[in-house]
Amino acid sequence: MARVKRGKVKTQKRTRLLKLAKGFKFGGKSKERAAKERLLHAFVHSYQGRKQKKRDYRRLWQVRLGAFLRERDMKYNEFINQLSKKNIILNRKVMSELANEEPEVLEGILKEIQK
Repeated sequence: MARVKRGKVKTQKRTRLLKLAKGFKFGGKSKERAAKERLLHAFVHSYQGRKQKKRDYRRLWQVRLGAFLRERDMKYNEFINQLSKKNIILNRKVMSELANEEPEVLEGILKEIQK
């Protein structure tokens, strides 16, 4: 079997790995084995974090909208139910921004629902 010299490939691989591990604490940033283990966990957490971010934002929009509606003596779930009955299609993000920046527009929608 032929001899394989892979000094260059090994160095490149190690460099690429440690570049990804930049910013980790202790040996996780400088030792190849520790960095590889840390990265395995970091990739899992980053994937889960992207999914959680969506949940967190949706929850934030619901809380903002709920606070706006409570001031006007209406419950969030009743509001959403009435929207679907009247076939008014607005997502929670847009309604949350309206409640924050242009409440008179959302009040108009509220009056339309209460008719």
